[in-house]
Amino acid sequence: MFHKEGHKIILFTFIFVAIGVILSQFYIDILWLKKLVQFALLIILVLILQFFRNPKRKTELNNKHIIAPVDGKVVVIEEVFEKEYFKDKRIQVSIFMSPINVHVTRYSLGGTIKYSKYHPGKYLVAWHPKSSEENERTTVVVNNPVYGEVLYRQVAGAMARRIVNYAQEGDKAVQGADSGFIKFGSRVDLFLPLDTDINVVLQQKVKGGIDVIASKK
Repeated sequence: MFHKEGHKIILFTFIFVAIGVILSQFYIDILWLKKLVQFALLIILVLILQFFRNPKRKTELNNKHIIAPVDGKVVVIEEVFEKEYFKDKRIQVSIFMSPINVHVTRYSLGGTIKYSKYHPGKYLVAWHPKSSEENERTTVVVNNPVYGEVLYRQVAGAMARRIVNYAQEGDKAVQGADSGFIKFGSRVDLFLPLDTDINVVLQQKVKGGIDVIASKK
């Protein structure tokens, strides 16, 4: 199953690869070069299909749990001052996605969307300390009955050139449901209350919609 954000790109890539394979078959006489070109084209198609895959995930709904919003590796766990919305201290948990990870963004918790804003910006590498504040990004705040307001931020990386955000103010967020997509390398930051118990460690790999990254008793 592929994400809807990739349908046009997948179709274009399939046509491009098919034409390339046919042309190479008729116009490249050197056998090894012909096979190399065809193999390279097929690899491109496989990479595009892998990037836009959208595996079904069965999320166990629990208001006391914060689940991973994306697949990737935990690269930040620290207390920070959140400047945009809360203007106070929060625990930041950041997950970095490589180009081979699933790039679907899912709601980490259920509730009402209180804030949703797009920010144009730079394209620093996604693990850069200032990428959360200076890169192209979207900021969304979900009001949950257990945690109160929790902010998550989709951050573009050096390769990412489009962030898709489905969250609209006033909508209901369903834990584990699709909330957006980031194309070609990125990260997602979560800003949690200080009394939240963090259940992951740095460099830990997590699965979006499945793994519990934080909780409250």
